[in-house]
Amino acid sequence: MLTSARNLSDLVRASARRGPTHVALVDAASGKSLTWETIDGAVDAFARRLADSGLQPGDRVALRLPTSPEFVVSAFGILRAGGIVVPIGPGIPPRELQRVLADSGAALLVGDGEGSDATVLDVPDVSATAEPFEPVGGGEDIAVLGYTSGTSGAPRGAMLSHRALLANVAQCASLRPAPVTAGDRVLLALPLFHVYGLGPGLLQVAGAGATAVLLERFEPATALDVIEEHRVTTMVGVPPMYRALLAHPVEVLREKLATVRLFTSGAAPLPAGVIDGMRAATGIPVYEGYGLTETGPVLTSTLVGGVPKPGSVGRALPGVEVRLVDTDGSVLDLDEDEPGTGLVSAKGDNLFSGYWPDGAHGPDSSGWFRTGDVGFIDSDGDLHLVDRAGDLIIVNGFNVYPHEVEQVVGELPDVLEAAAVGVPDEKTGESVKVVVVLRDGASLSAGDVVSHCAARLAKFKVPTSVEFAPALPHSPTGKLARAVLRKPLGA
Repeated sequence: MLTSARNLSDLVRASARRGPTHVALVDAASGKSLTWETIDGAVDAFARRLADSGLQPGDRVALRLPTSPEFVVSAFGILRAGGIVVPIGPGIPPRELQRVLADSGAALLVGDGEGSDATVLDVPDVSATAEPFEPVGGGEDIAVLGYTSGTSGAPRGAMLSHRALLANVAQCASLRPAPVTAGDRVLLALPLFHVYGLGPGLLQVAGAGATAVLLERFEPATALDVIEEHRVTTMVGVPPMYRALLAHPVEVLREKLATVRLFTSGAAPLPAGVIDGMRAATGIPVYEGYGLTETGPVLTSTLVGGVPKPGSVGRALPGVEVRLVDTDGSVLDLDEDEPGTGLVSAKGDNLFSGYWPDGAHGPDSSGWFRTGDVGFIDSDGDLHLVDRAGDLIIVNGFNVYPHEVEQVVGELPDVLEAAAVGVPDEKTGESVKVVVVLRDGASLSAGDVVSHCAARLAKFKVPTSVEFAPALPHSPTGKLARAVLRKPLGA
């Protein structure tokens, strides 16, 4: 069915035709279930309402709703009517909301419009129905304008076409075993306004005609109960979710997670201890993937090789090419005894069409896009990420990768989590600062951390300052917010 889809909303229609009475969504909060036939009818009704309100093909519509059936119907309704979805987090500050609305030119908003000048549309009735609405547009037309956090500067809108997002659905679905099948019940506790929750989450479910169990917020005890009650078979997660689950007794995890066949993780590096912990507790490993908003989003997965490898994000999906390049764009020679570290570059039908509004800085004339991530490829062909290029710390001209420092600090048994960032230094340009979160009841001094690092790292990599914090700042998908840490704590 994927090969015939041209508009993303075709995925819903195809699933409704294949299994009209098959449950599409379960709202964990209310326990209410909705079939694919019901969702397809509600999408038709909302698309008709948008068209009647004057929506023109290519108009941007801001979508500011939490993970919910209403989000699903809104998104597919906008797409079916020919609009462009601009996903916005419900918790975004008014100033940032206004900036995104102004940059995207979105005059319509579905959901919470507080703090905006947009015309706010009523949230769709998820049980409404209408005459079938013929999808408007598709293919190279822009489907989603996803604003990226970026490593520096203001977020930019990545233009994701129907073609790109449909390609990634097909690329993921071609894996064996498939990440999502029609018989799966998939826990989606990720924010659907983020491309990770939208693509590997919602779009994969729609493409397979599976069932999504929607949980607005991930709270580990609640999530375990929901997984058990609704017989969840697949969990699409991020590292903090799995870390939180592992705080529960093994016997509880084995009982509550008995129906799960597959755990996947993305959006941030997955610690080796979490992979080992989940396997020990449940007998099932966690497979890790990697991608960006600009790549629709998935590029690689350890599902490709079939074996999770701590520290690796796996190999390129079928239909995706990944290579390492130098700063001048030249391809690195990988026929060396030691794997070379370079910038990750990708090519595939899943890539975006450049940044809004003019398509700037998209894939080059040969279809390659440099991700801004630094990594190496091991002898098995698996990609290992070192760091974001923008997170690189340069001390006296020498490169320091934060991840390397964090791994060393993390060897200390009292350390729960650590983050390394570069801070201005009059003598060396930059120096290394680490922010450390200690385990409950642990005690550690800044001197202990520095001494430990000095015995294991080159002098220029050793932290010159150590700060302690109760927790590290993370994005909704678990990505470390390094920009916040560059400022003194409490600033």
